Amino acid sequence: MNALMQPEIIDPFSVSNDVQLPTLALALNPATARKQLKKHLPRLAGDRKVADMTLSAIRVARHKPGRRCVVEYDLRVQGPEGRPELLTLIGKVRARRYGNEDYRRLQAVWNAGFQSDSPDGLSVPEPVGVVRKFRMSLQRKVPGELGTTALLRPEGVQLAARIGEAVHKLHRANVPTDRRHGIEDELRILHEYLPLVGRARQAWRGRLARILAACDKLGASIAQPRRCGIHRDFYSSQVIIDQARIWLLDFDLYCQGDPALDIGNFVGHLTEQSLRTLGDPRALADREKAMEDRFVQLSGEDTRAAVQAYATLTLARHIYLSSRFPERVHVTERLIDMCERRLQLSRHP
Repeated sequence: MNALMQPEIIDPFSVSNDVQLPTLALALNPATARKQLKKHLPRLAGDRKVADMTLSAIRVARHKPGRRCVVEYDLRVQGPEGRPELLTLIGKVRARRYGNEDYRRLQAVWNAGFQSDSPDGLSVPEPVGVVRKFRMSLQRKVPGELGTTALLRPEGVQLAARIGEAVHKLHRANVPTDRRHGIEDELRILHEYLPLVGRARQAWRGRLARILAACDKLGASIAQPRRCGIHRDFYSSQVIIDQARIWLLDFDLYCQGDPALDIGNFVGHLTEQSLRTLGDPRALADREKAMEDRFVQLSGEDTRAAVQAYATLTLARHIYLSSRFPERVHVTERLIDMCERRLQLSRHP
């Protein structure tokens, strides 16, 4: 394919019209994209000279209007003596950001033992650089299957334990960050969003108020943690499985916090997924237990209560999240019931 041939542009979201993300129009311009991407190819070619590069497709993968966007670039790269390599770069654009912070954070995690060939099989995608013109950070797209579906396979129990090992490795790496997130922040989020559900459904208002009060009490019971760098948005879609290798994704919310939050959040998401997609909140309980047990084995038995508390707080947050999406509203009241049971509340005062 000739490098001057026009690549296919796939933009189902019409992101060029997003005035809050004004650089997206440039990022989807083939000539500009080709020129900017070629500047970053020496790293991908091992600092060898790149003889030829073909941009075959530009694809908008995700878009949250006014907030963030993910663009994929399919490339064919050839060095002076090497065979052609097909690869995809992922570009991330966020409102009021320039890409530098995201790139530096991923670079720091990569350098903390998470390279693509790490002997333990626990990695992060390779950071590539920053396209200043697009206000975009770039990373290499990795192969594999999302954890959301991989955990449903027969080997899901063993995989859940390995994912627990992966996030524990991240905690031990403790990559520095100035951002902090504590239990008070978790509870603030609940107090901000759960009442919105009550406004829409008056009949639930009292039940939601009691859940909030019980969550405050539960949060206060969590022991003071040994803070470290945590993912803070850890759930099955943030993991890709490629045979024996596990890739951790998306460090946008990385901060200093309680390591038990990552496991509790993951477990809470699994319970919600079980309820919503399988009709039984205990359908993946063996995966949940395997992850919790492995993490506790690595971090200490004193972390178990915090993991379970954060899982409950995650389910309480899902009450609000379920109410926002038509395909999830059928589980909203069941989530309320589940939280009441976990918090030992009666349905009526």
